[in-house]
Amino acid sequence: MENIMKRMKRWAQAHSNELALAAAAVVIIAMLIDWAYAESAATMAFALVAGIEGGEHVVNGPLTTDVVHQSSSDYLLSEIDKQITRIRPMATPVDQLSRLAGSKRSGSMVVDYYNVDTKPTSTTLKTAVQGPSGSFADESNVRAPFHTNNDAIFDVSDTILVQGVKGYDGTRESKFDLVLYVVSKSEDGTMNVMAVNGKTVGDMESCIPDIAEGTVLIRMGRAATELDVQTPQFEALPQRARQYCQIFKAQVEQSVLHKMANKEIGWTLNDQGEAAIYDMRLGMEKCFLFGSKRKIYDPVKREYVYFTGGIWNQAGKEFAYESGAFTEETIVDLMREAFTGNAGSKRKVLIGGSGFIGRLNKLTYSKVVNAGESVVKWGIDFSELRSKFGTLYVLLSEVFDECGMENDAMIIDPEYLQKYSHLPFGTEALNLKASGQRNTDAIVLTEASCLVLRYPKAHMRVVMA
Repeated sequence: MENIMKRMKRWAQAHSNELALAAAAVVIIAMLIDWAYAESAATMAFALVAGIEGGEHVVNGPLTTDVVHQSSSDYLLSEIDKQITRIRPMATPVDQLSRLAGSKRSGSMVVDYYNVDTKPTSTTLKTAVQGPSGSFADESNVRAPFHTNNDAIFDVSDTILVQGVKGYDGTRESKFDLVLYVVSKSEDGTMNVMAVNGKTVGDMESCIPDIAEGTVLIRMGRAATELDVQTPQFEALPQRARQYCQIFKAQVEQSVLHKMANKEIGWTLNDQGEAAIYDMRLGMEKCFLFGSKRKIYDPVKREYVYFTGGIWNQAGKEFAYESGAFTEETIVDLMREAFTGNAGSKRKVLIGGSGFIGRLNKLTYSKVVNAGESVVKWGIDFSELRSKFGTLYVLLSEVFDECGMENDAMIIDPEYLQKYSHLPFGTEALNLKASGQRNTDAIVLTEASCLVLRYPKAHMRVVMA
């Protein structure tokens, strides 16, 4: 055994160079194998396989942010989307409301949407109705033709409240208003009605008394008989409206030398971007409120430019107040108009100029209308104004002052404020150095969007007469 070990030692000394080369080769081969395996594993970790219906699947690896960004469905929010909701939200309340309420994706710069209005509930009498004369009455006083200024809102079996005209309890006038019943309706729209609580004249019961022209008629519920299975149909047709998305842009640049220079303060490209976002949001706020919906051709750029329409012009109601008679009664009337007749929410937002907000602050409130404490909604600090009709979240908007409307305001129902985005808010880095234009770092902020009021009558303009 000892002789064998001696012979192996002499052979290794004689072939030392060959052994060293072989060892090095083994090490290199092992390194190449490890590197190839790592590369293969990394490649497989980011592999995306198309699904049957056009989706994508990750194979041989975990789901990471890099995989999501490389896929066609990049659903991760970028920091700019979160940052924009934090940059002075009280200065742009309409833009803030629309962002936090969520926007719908629009596949076009032109947005078509539908509104469903409510059927009118009242009208006025077009032709006066003559009641019985003296103690004599006939069939024409029991079942009489009826002509209103809007016959279309009534149908067979409807009941009608005649405002201001008293009904009867037999021959005596009661303290309750007269109620009519629609018996039939001819092809030309003429209705035949009967009185539910009419007057008894001689042998004729339920006679219709005198009703003057212009009397307010209120449509109430339908009354069916025991054998009625069907009733006249009710149809509501959505009305199509159109809005344009506007492309909003802002560009921020910083020269390379400015970036490299020593500075007393840490003013970077990100700081410039934050200031640009604020200025951009202020401009968007004005367009969203008071913009004019148009599409014009730019002869210099040889392209069409889309301008979005403001929600100020979309509101379906308007309330005018007298400057010299702004009292608590005015606020009661304002809130009555804002919260009734539209089936909207009982909590709405009021934004107004400094003149209007100043008038609100000068009032002395009672138990009828009272000013509550501050409340934070949608990232905005509102003042609360409560009444029996509903609650208003009040906020000063300097945009009204800047647009010369400091004495005006707008009441918005957030439930029916909808934003459409053709291009969601995002940033894009421009490589101006590579294109030979400027030695700067540049970022462009872009959004193509618009706002619509889905139910116009739930929103109201407030103007000074």
